[in-house]
Amino acid sequence: MPLDPQVALLIQAEANTPEMYTLSVEDARQQVLLSVAALKGEKEPIKSVENHEIPGPGGVIPVRIYTPEGEVPLPILVYFHGGGWVLCNLDTHDSICRGLANLVGCIVVSVDYRLAPEHKYPAAVEDCYAATCWVAQNAAAIGGDATRLAVGGDSAGGNLTAVVNLIARDEGGPSISFQLLIYPVTDYHTPGTPSYIENQEGYLLSREDMIWYFGHYLSSPDEAQDPHVSPLKASDLSNLPSAMVITAEFDLLRDEGEAFAQRLQEAGVPVILKRYNGLIHGLFGKDDGIDQAIQAQIDAANVLREAFSRKGM
Repeated sequence: MPLDPQVALLIQAEANTPEMYTLSVEDARQQVLLSVAALKGEKEPIKSVENHEIPGPGGVIPVRIYTPEGEVPLPILVYFHGGGWVLCNLDTHDSICRGLANLVGCIVVSVDYRLAPEHKYPAAVEDCYAATCWVAQNAAAIGGDATRLAVGGDSAGGNLTAVVNLIARDEGGPSISFQLLIYPVTDYHTPGTPSYIENQEGYLLSREDMIWYFGHYLSSPDEAQDPHVSPLKASDLSNLPSAMVITAEFDLLRDEGEAFAQRLQEAGVPVILKRYNGLIHGLFGKDDGIDQAIQAQIDAANVLREAFSRKGM
């Protein structure tokens, strides 16, 4: 299918923005914040938003807890933001978390894990797993139901979601009932899939960007063989939570996300895979004002709500 006309206009508007891989980390972070600020309208109302600090392996981990209207205890989604393990924070993904909390009717705990290159792999993984354990152990204290616990994230956050589930399974960690993987990173950029070639430039996230992100995240390319970096390389994907995997047609990560969904299915894990034709990487939710991106969030919320409903029966 052709590129969504709304997306084409967005790409055109970003034409004069420097490529991410050409920037220093500091400048890249500033560029992201400016882009988010340009999209911001009024914040979506929600019953409660609270910032907390929880214990983590490298010190405290900031989290933001979004609580919608509803009768407690509510189901919980632990959310890991994208940004290539290098960029973004609680504020950049505030809109997504508000939207999911309201649409699903669940508490969303957004995790501000340590970023590379200041904190290379496995710091982000350790923080996300620690935060998930903390939420499971303290669910009642935040008005949540530990028996209805999901994890989710976009891009690098989708990668961290998959890895947290592997660790929880292998180490007897918290019981996770569902995983939401939004255009996840599941493999390394080399050798790369057909979508890495088809969509390697011109769609805001480029192959050179991914090389830049991995270069900051990893201490050595050899670490890419670790399933906790590239979950598609895991030998066993059985006994993992049910999943929804979202991909975008014009995204270089499309094929590895869909391959991961297929591997989950082959391992006996119930999976809903949905590709959004005409979309590019990074569009999920209301801030972009793009119909398909809004629909993707609605679809994800519907699937999550249904998963929580089944778990609560």
